[in-house]
Amino acid sequence: MKKFDEDTLELARSVLDEQEAGRLSALATLNKDATRRAVEDRGDTDYRQGFSIDVDRILHAHAYARYIDKTQVFYLIKNDHITHRVLHVQLVSKIARTIGRFLRLNEDLIEAIALGHDIGHAPFGHDGERYLTALCKTHGIGSFQHNVQSVQFLDKVERKGVGWNLTLQTLDGILCHDGEVHNKMLQPDTAKTFETLEQELSVKKKDPDTTLVPMTLEGCVVRMADTIAYIGRDVEDAIRLNLINRSDLPSKCVEYLGDTNGTIVFNLVTDMIQNSFQKKYVAFSTEVSDALRQLKKFNLKHIYLNPQIKGHSSTLKKLFAVLFEKYLADIENKVYSSVIFNRFLNGMAPAYIQPHSNAEIVRDFISGMTDEYFLSQCPDSMRPAIQRM
Repeated sequence: MKKFDEDTLELARSVLDEQEAGRLSALATLNKDATRRAVEDRGDTDYRQGFSIDVDRILHAHAYARYIDKTQVFYLIKNDHITHRVLHVQLVSKIARTIGRFLRLNEDLIEAIALGHDIGHAPFGHDGERYLTALCKTHGIGSFQHNVQSVQFLDKVERKGVGWNLTLQTLDGILCHDGEVHNKMLQPDTAKTFETLEQELSVKKKDPDTTLVPMTLEGCVVRMADTIAYIGRDVEDAIRLNLINRSDLPSKCVEYLGDTNGTIVFNLVTDMIQNSFQKKYVAFSTEVSDALRQLKKFNLKHIYLNPQIKGHSSTLKKLFAVLFEKYLADIENKVYSSVIFNRFLNGMAPAYIQPHSNAEIVRDFISGMTDEYFLSQCPDSMRPAIQRM
């Protein structure tokens, strides 16, 4: 193996740290302040900065690779131009980094949170999340929420149960992203530790309506950018699938935000930069915030709850129950030929197996599936058809 010049690499990293301290806002989170649960001896040859390491680890996570076939909104539809989860997280990352650059925040931390924030999503999007929640509650393991599950995957499931040892700031931003919650303004709750993270995970699992606030401005930016990334994109997808017409959009929303995804993103990003520059918080103006709230309500009624895309809901709900009970029985009866053993549990570290109940293991296995893999595990007679649109 080639021997590197450790002195040069150490100097390069220290220069980068010094430049960052002078370049970024006093409100930004510096790479040198990245906090991990387990201290790592990286040596002088690992010149990457703290949050940049998190980005690399998330990109190399198995769960990240599975984004490629995770539903964003529209499932069981074959259309190459409909948004999937992998594109959504990339859009969130780009939008959030654009905002962060103008606010002089840490783009490495922003990217890590953005790329990891949806990694715990179940197959079939928020509908799959609801089906799993009902099953998890029935088996006494609390509700299923994709933000909690994202932390679970990255911290407890990946690398055969060892986890990636990501920073507190990244995990906190992922847990607190809640893009469906409407906020006009967000100010970080900076006084957090890993103990706080565990408490918030537990509380959120018991009460999904618990409000959590990120500990960094970077986390606040990603939370806002999550909404910016999906709100107009979902409109475009719905128009492409003939679920709505552009003329259906509320006039007040069009007045302040525009009627295309491009103008909606531009206007939301611009408004946030103007109202957050050199502030201890990130915010929208009152008019733009109200228009965004109204557009969210429009999308909920005309897109997310549209009966035209819910035709297979009852079938999918049954299939979630069928697979959950099957895998639970396979574990209890030690059916080692089952995919939950040979595709998930085999080689898992005791650190994962010992503290997790059988129901929690099944939850982790099913929630990690892509839509296609989920369907491949279902009985042929119950499997819904994929529609081309």
